[in-house]
Order: sequence, then C-alpha cells, then structure tokens
Amino acid sequence: MSERWKLKQSRDRWKQKAIERGATARAQRRTITRLSVECDRFKAAATPVPVTERSELAPPGGQKTALVHLALSLFVEARLGFRAIARTLAVFAAHGGLPKAPCAQTVSHWVTRLSLVRMQALSAVINTPLMPPFAKGHVWMIDLSIGLGSGKILSVLTLPLQHHGTHAVAPRLRDVRCVAVAVEDAWNGASIADFLERVIARTGAPSAILKDGGTDLNKAVCLLAERGRPYPAIADLSHVIANLFKHTYGEHPLFSTFVSACGRVSKHLKQTMLASLAPPKVSTRARFMNLHRLVNWADQLLKHSPRGEAATGSMLARLRANLDDLPACKPFIRRFHRDAKAMLACQQVLKHQGLNKETHQACQQLVEVIPASSPIRRGFTQWAEDQLAIASALNLDSVGLPISTDALESLFGIGKRLGVGQTKDATRIALRLPCFCGTLSRDDSERVLQVSVKEQQALTAGKRSLLAQRRQVLPHPGTLETLAETSASRSFQMLPTPVAEAA
Repeated sequence: MSERWKLKQSRDRWKQKAIERGATARAQRRTITRLSVECDRFKAAATPVPVTERSELAPPGGQKTALVHLALSLFVEARLGFRAIARTLAVFAAHGGLPKAPCAQTVSHWVTRLSLVRMQALSAVINTPLMPPFAKGHVWMIDLSIGLGSGKILSVLTLPLQHHGTHAVAPRLRDVRCVAVAVEDAWNGASIADFLERVIARTGAPSAILKDGGTDLNKAVCLLAERGRPYPAIADLSHVIANLFKHTYGEHPLFSTFVSACGRVSKHLKQTMLASLAPPKVSTRARFMNLHRLVNWADQLLKHSPRGEAATGSMLARLRANLDDLPACKPFIRRFHRDAKAMLACQQVLKHQGLNKETHQACQQLVEVIPASSPIRRGFTQWAEDQLAIASALNLDSVGLPISTDALESLFGIGKRLGVGQTKDATRIALRLPCFCGTLSRDDSERVLQVSVKEQQALTAGKRSLLAQRRQVLPHPGTLETLAETSASRSFQMLPTPVAEAA
C-alpha cells in the first residue's frame, strides 16, 4: 500500500468530516438567529406586572428583608439548622416568589448579627431618657452550662415579675430577654459576682434572682449581699424537688437494684417482639430530675403481669421471663410513684400560675397523700413557706412569684442543638443564645441587614472555634503546640452596650 494512496484516503476522510461539521454549524447559526429574533419580539410584547400583583413574600420593606425574616423565622421559631434552612429556601426560590436562596454560611452570619441586634435593642431600652431602670420589676434567671472544651457558659435572662398576672402559662422563651452571656474556662462565686455587678452597672439592679441550688451561684448571691447588693434569692422548684428525692431515695436499699434491673430489662426486650415495652432512656446526669419517668414505666409494666400462671409460649410468659428483679422492687416503685405524682402535680400548678397564697393552699392539699413524716413533704413545705415570704416582700403574694428556670434550661438545650454542628463549642453556643429570646419582628430583620461586617467581626474577634482548630491541626502532624496558644483564653462576653459607648 503506497504512501500516495494513504495520503489520498486521509484527505478524503478529512473533507467528509469538514462537510459534516460545516452543515451542523450552519444549522446552529440559523437556529440561534431565529431564536434571538423571537426572544426580542416576545420581550417587546410583554406587559410589566403591577407591583400590587407581586408575591406576598415581597412586603413593602423589600424582598431582601422578607428573605432574611423568613430565614430567621425558620431558625428561631421552626428550629431548623442552617443547611436545612438553605435547602428549604432553595425550594421556595425554585417555585418563584423568592430571590436566589442563600447558602448555609450566609444564614449563619444573619443569626450572628441577630444576636448583636438583640443586645443593641436592649441597650436602647436601657438608655431611654426618663425611663426607670430596665431591671426594676424584673427577676433574673442565672445558670451555668458546659459545652465541648474547657469553656463554661453563664447566661442571665430577665423576666417581668408580673408575668403570672398577665399570662396563664409558664414563662416561655418569647417572654424573656437575654441580658448577658459569657464564657470562661472556670467560674466560681467571686467571678460570677463580679460579672453580675458589671451587668447591673449597665442595666440596673433586678428585684430578685432565680437560680438553682448550685454552690457557686449561692456564693455569688452571698458576695453581692456582702458588697451592699442584697437581692432575694428564689430557689428553682425543679432542682429543689430533685434534691429532696435524691436525699430521700438515693440511699434506699432497693434503689440500685431498681436501676440495674431497668438496664437489664432494656437489654432483654430490645430486638424482640416486646421492644415497644422497653424502658425510656434516662440521663445519668441529674438523674432525679426525670427518674419519675422510669418509675412510671415500671409501674405500668408490672400491671401487665397479674398474679396467676401464664400459658407456655404466651406473650405474658415471655414478658415475665425478662422482668429480672423488677417484681422485687414493687415497694420502692409504689412509694416513689406516690411521692412523684404529688410533686409533679404541684409543679404543674406552680409553674403555670406562680407561687401565691391560692396556689400554696392548693399544693398543701396535693401533698396530703404523702406522710407528714416524709422528708419530701417536710422539705417542700419549708421551701414553699420561704418562697411565699419572698413573694410577699415583692407584693406578689396575690399575683404569683416565678419559681422555675425551665425557660433558661430550654434555652441551653436549644442552643446546644442548633447552629453549632457536631462540635458543641461553648463560644458558638453562647453567641447564638440571644437569638431565641423574645419575639422576632420584621424590624429585627431590617436591622440585621444594617449590621456591617466590621461590627460582626468585632464581636467574634480572636475567637477561634474548636471546629477551626480541628481543621488546622488534625491533618497536620507536629502542630499540637498551636492548641495551647489558641486556647490560652476562652473568655467571651455579650453585654448591653450603653448608647453613648455604642455611638
């Protein structure tokens, strides 16, 4: 086969390909020209849509404000995460009525700025001319919580003393405001007292302080009194009752047997036909706060096993084979269930209506089922009398004294679950706590858009998150020493800023 023949064949194939490509290119040019002409004709004939007929998602404030308000509502009220919000808004954008959906990081920035807006709004209220001190007529809820790492969160919420006079429900997050939040490596009575004094200097003194029975919080209140700032200390009802049950039943001879039996019963029932009867999961921390759920489950389960023989192979026979030592714990279960039922009824009354003369009398009738010699009844009666004296001093003996920090406990729970991912960094949790307090208005969304990047960066300056440290250290061996440098101080504070300073 000669070289000339090969060259001729190659040339012919090239010509054929060129002819085919040319025909395709000419057809595409004609199509593009035709579509351009038709597009121009349709644009000229189109009629603009009047403003009044546009989507309701675009209010007079503009689509941007509506988008921010919707995103923040999904976070604060619907309790969705950042990625879930971005996906939800993408669905809305695909069906029209919304501009381009923001990414998860943008939503995160809006939430951070909302915290800053909330603190600025609080500063504006505090510094209003001719207005009495903001904290006057309010009770402060204070508590500590831990996150991942060495940081420990101290949060201060404020609730109007007259809450139970205007609301028929227990205090909710929408009813409170976040006055201050701070993170330190460690807190003690002195450091808590110092922090509360800084808050009081900016907001004014509260009428009372509502807290649990922690020794560090008690020490802080005592130090404030020694420094000339005595405030009535209201003891949280849930923690008081939990401590009463702990001292009464913690050393009961059947307590450890009952807890161990519940664990073994759970192990036996799971992955079987009786899995629906498995015990509820109860946290080992603050066990006596929710141990009544386990006792109530045991009481109901044992009622499915009456006296008498069970048919071989029946469900009752299978249940009895897996009850372990629960039947032997019946005396403990019945006594605990009796006391817990009465205390839960008292909590239901006091948390929703507050402590006053009327609710105090109702609770005295509820606890009559408990023997008078019981430490639980005596302790609860003493607590109620002490708190009623505080209510009288605050002129709330006919309205109702707030006696529960459930709103603050709920705030910590939500803050640890939303907006922090798998790495529960204490600083990131504290940064977003103010977002969940109060009600979200469209004015808040407008102010979020007015917050500059510089203001946001000033709030988080020098605060490297645990997630950022993980990304920078874990893949790079030999960089462990940088953790000591970046973790030298985890101090973080959000306080109301006086208007003069803010300006």
